[in-house]
Amino acid sequence: MPGTLTSTPLTALDRCDRCGAAARVRAVLPAGGELLFCQHHANEHMDRLRELDAVLNTDEAPAI
Repeated sequence: MPGTLTSTPLTALDRCDRCGAAARVRAVLPAGGELLFCQHHANEHMDRLRELDAVLNTDEAPAI
């Protein structure tokens, strides 16, 4: 039986893979792997992430 994939909630330590700002969106790619984005970069790349059928988690990271 296949295992269940779970993502831990985003924390204040999670950073955007593009710019290093606080991560607000986790994109889990169907081919494996994940990308973390601030809201600005998530918005910028949203169309392509949807084309790739990425699973988007928008957990709110706590404020520092």
